[in-house]
Amino acid sequence: MATTDGTTIIGESILISGSLNGDEDLTVRGRVEGTLTLTKTLVVEPTGIVKAEVQVRNCVIAGVVVGNVTATESVEITKEGRMVGDIAAPRVIIVDGASFRGRIDMGEVDVEGERVSRGPTRAIAPSRPTFRPAAKPAAKPEAKKGEEKTLPSAPRPPGPPAPVAMGAVKRKVIVKRK
Repeated sequence: MATTDGTTIIGESILISGSLNGDEDLTVRGRVEGTLTLTKTLVVEPTGIVKAEVQVRNCVIAGVVVGNVTATESVEITKEGRMVGDIAAPRVIIVDGASFRGRIDMGEVDVEGERVSRGPTRAIAPSRPTFRPAAKPAAKPEAKKGEEKTLPSAPRPPGPPAPVAMGAVKRKVIVKRK
């Protein structure tokens, strides 16, 4: 169904399976499976389910998207939206309450005059030290007369976890002293 403003709407009872291409906005209230390529905006409403590889200009997700989304302008996941897959777009908005699992690639960044390509980012949980109960002390051998007692050195507890590499980005720190 096409509206007067040039938006095509896929109704709640419609299932489209296959390759979908278009040069106008698309609103999904039903279900789309396969590949979806648009030169304009894709809106997945709360009742919509898209299981597809998506290539669009803009994408607004208020329903469910399973698959990778590549956008030339932006991708927004609203608080009702749920997505599983990778996002590649220069602008990504994930609203508080949204659900997302995947990677985000926002292209190249200009850092201190150098162009640095950002690879996909992934949320990494901070590493936690593992709890190890203390070992029971070994029985101490008695020293004979004239011998010195030497105690074995206690094993050292594990130190803090190694820092996580932050990539090949050079950072300059300036300290101002008064």
